[in-house]
Amino acid sequence: MPDIAAPTDLRFDHHLSPVTGIGSATPRLSWQVPAAPDGYTQTRYEIEIERDGSAETFAVASGDQILVPWPGAPLAARDRAKVRVRAGDDASWSEWSAPSTVEAGLLSPGDWTARFVSPREIGAWGAPAPLLTGVVDIPDGVVRARLYVTAHGLYIANLNGHRVGDEQLAPGWTAYQHRLRYQTHDVTDLITTGTNRLEVLLGNGWFRGRLGFQGKHGVYGDRLALLAQLEVVTTDGAVHALATDGSWTARESPVTADDLYDGQSVDLRRPPGPETPVDVVEADLSLLVAPDGPPVRITQVVPAVAVSTSPAGRTLVDFGQNLVGWVRLKVRGGAGGEVVVRHAEVLQDGELAVRPLRTARATDSYIWEGSEEVVLEPNLTFHGFRYAEVTGVDGLRAEDVEAVVVGSDLRRTGWFSSSHELLDRFHENVVWGMRGNFVDVPTDCPQRDERLGWTGDIQVFSPTATFLFDTAGFLGSWLADLAAEQQKDGSVPHVVPDVIRQPGPAAAAWGDAATVVPWVLYQRTGDVGLLERQLPSMRAWVDRISGLAGADLLWSGGFQFGDWLDPAAPPADPFRAKADPDVVATAHLAYSASLVAKAALAIGDGEVAREYGELAERVREAFAREYVTAGGRVLSDAPTVYALALQWALLPTPEQREHAAERLADLVRTAGFRISTGFVGTPLMTDALADAGEADLAYRLLLQTGCPSWLYPVTMGATTVWERWDSMLPDGSINPGEMTSFNHYALGAVADWLHRRVAGLAPAQPGYRRVEVRPLLSRHLTRASAKHLTPYGEASVSWERADGSVRLDVVIPVGARAVVTVPGVGHSIEVGHGKHSWTADDPYTQEASASTADLTLRQLMDHEPSWDKALAAAREAGVADDEAVLADRLAPFLDAPASEFVDAATAHGFIPGGNELAARLHTLLSL
Repeated sequence: MPDIAAPTDLRFDHHLSPVTGIGSATPRLSWQVPAAPDGYTQTRYEIEIERDGSAETFAVASGDQILVPWPGAPLAARDRAKVRVRAGDDASWSEWSAPSTVEAGLLSPGDWTARFVSPREIGAWGAPAPLLTGVVDIPDGVVRARLYVTAHGLYIANLNGHRVGDEQLAPGWTAYQHRLRYQTHDVTDLITTGTNRLEVLLGNGWFRGRLGFQGKHGVYGDRLALLAQLEVVTTDGAVHALATDGSWTARESPVTADDLYDGQSVDLRRPPGPETPVDVVEADLSLLVAPDGPPVRITQVVPAVAVSTSPAGRTLVDFGQNLVGWVRLKVRGGAGGEVVVRHAEVLQDGELAVRPLRTARATDSYIWEGSEEVVLEPNLTFHGFRYAEVTGVDGLRAEDVEAVVVGSDLRRTGWFSSSHELLDRFHENVVWGMRGNFVDVPTDCPQRDERLGWTGDIQVFSPTATFLFDTAGFLGSWLADLAAEQQKDGSVPHVVPDVIRQPGPAAAAWGDAATVVPWVLYQRTGDVGLLERQLPSMRAWVDRISGLAGADLLWSGGFQFGDWLDPAAPPADPFRAKADPDVVATAHLAYSASLVAKAALAIGDGEVAREYGELAERVREAFAREYVTAGGRVLSDAPTVYALALQWALLPTPEQREHAAERLADLVRTAGFRISTGFVGTPLMTDALADAGEADLAYRLLLQTGCPSWLYPVTMGATTVWERWDSMLPDGSINPGEMTSFNHYALGAVADWLHRRVAGLAPAQPGYRRVEVRPLLSRHLTRASAKHLTPYGEASVSWERADGSVRLDVVIPVGARAVVTVPGVGHSIEVGHGKHSWTADDPYTQEASASTADLTLRQLMDHEPSWDKALAAAREAGVADDEAVLADRLAPFLDAPASEFVDAATAHGFIPGGNELAARLHTLLSL
């Protein structure tokens, strides 16, 4: 047997094989090599493509194994090919991989004989959901059958009484006026000899249902419609087709109402109505596209953990996890009647808390006849919830109710764990938040009357998203919508797909999704083709905002979200952040211009790279000239502006950078080590501190449990990341702000820092062809690990501190290399694929001691054991009950000796309790 293992995990574009209905005639190929001898450098590969019984072999001289161009003749519509790959070096070849199958979908409008049809007399807005039917006779000898289908609205297809596929909420949500996704289903096993009946239920979905917080419905049209083409190939080579046309019929279904926000109503006693005609409706078939990523599916079923009675006497079900999907329950016996299920994320005063849902009813109802056991669940809606209130079922048992979890069926690719229980729960909350909000588009929240693809949220979260799950196809599709929705002047909508539809939208951090998300995807996947496709969109956005900045290159004035949801902003006014919005906007102009330059360089366009690189440098100069003092103070003196300036190279001199870092650290100290940034600054804070040599402050910020902090919601029982730092207040009441979601992934963007810096696993080159291993140890953790399924295979990093030593274990896949910085060694080591281990002295073996008499107040705060004692003394003396309050009082005195702590903490005696505090400090700290 050869030493090189046969390649595995063959992918076509970003689809795992086998693929039915791919939308490209020339899909790119990727694969992994599970094992190879030391020194193997993927010298050569061969690809075998078999079509129509004939095989061709092609050499890949470059040695690439990721997104290799299709070497054969382009696929035509419906073409099928089997592909095998083998790997070799100068001496030998591996065995051939197992064959993988790819089949092209319908690639042009001319491939469709079907036309969109819509009910003529039924199916209007507010009427029962229509059921469309077509029939076809099929002779014996079926070889292959495919159903190509999409809809204006949602569709659920049944062929001969069997559901087609396992997709939910199909065809999903795209910018329908520009791109409408269709699906290809292999229905060979569902075809019978003789009459075959295809029935398709249509729902309102995103196309016609309520959409957005402005009370709109019918954003894309007021008529539901179906496009379906069933093709059956028999042994004689004949193709038998059933295509939607004027011969189809429509009936009313038992679904009497359906809406994504309001829920679904079903009358199980109601038989389908009489057949009525359909109209053929005009539609542009050139807008049809095949899926780029996996569909929405049922990904998990969660059992109820408790059924209880509320103070008001209502039956409540707790599933123990805030999730997205619907409730499935069994009912039996009795006289039937109406069963109603209401949903909410939290309880308040023991009852279902529905105020955060705003106008979304989030209610499913069923009318049934009784006696026989019936399973009740919706299929044309979804909800965000942990709790459900059920009425109409006597004696509901926990074993009769479960939560069905739905979401885009993304492959999990990233994991993290540590020795800190709350931190691990927080990371799990991030994962659940992503699962609940990646429902065909990256939405802000899954429960209220919104659920939109806010660009700012995914811009900050994309590094975390691309680590945790394979989002290449998912986000690639969303970026295609962004480019399609981008206005002629380069403006990027605040939400994509754009249902707000404002003229000329331009908001920093939100519109910058046009540059940031493509660059992140390139870094994580190595997909240069994506950059080539998105570069015009990236340039258009930067051209737009540089035009708004004008000759002085300062993007100032006009509408901005700014550092959205700064914890200091009033609940009713989330715009009022500490960070100056002009500083935030100009920083983003510089950053996005630099990303366009990098993207142009990556695709080999040196002229464009120079143009935007020079623009970025001029904006940096303008930023420093207008917003930065010679001593490194940045206008508005807020943590976010310092984090932006430090991380995005906006400070021209070493002295300014040093002083800005010192100021950022002091702001963290005097906030009591609590987070004080919104959506924009939060993802940058821990990196900015760590890069400035303040790793301990970064960890104290990360592991803080007071409000506001990342771990405060965990202490309050959160199972997803919240929209606000204090969506639930410490007393258990809900934040009074109108926007109060308990499932919002944006503030979970710090998870990327957990992967890259805490565990130490990061891409050093696009697609993880080169991995950076640089863990950041802390006395607060005894171990941490991360694992990621890179395009080349599994990479992992794990470190553990024990018995005076730290052990570092690293796994690198074949095809990749790594640069490893071993803690305490002081220099980097380059390694190839395989398992590697190192042991070094633990730098935290001896806890640093301090003589408080020699400390400044700043140093006292930094020495955590001493600070904890001082805080305890202040609380016991009644001087300050809250860490942030005490820290804020010390802000003007950080350079003073620690002996002045009592004077500083009591405002020079104006706050009572000084004598008792002094006595306690003398006992605890000899102050």
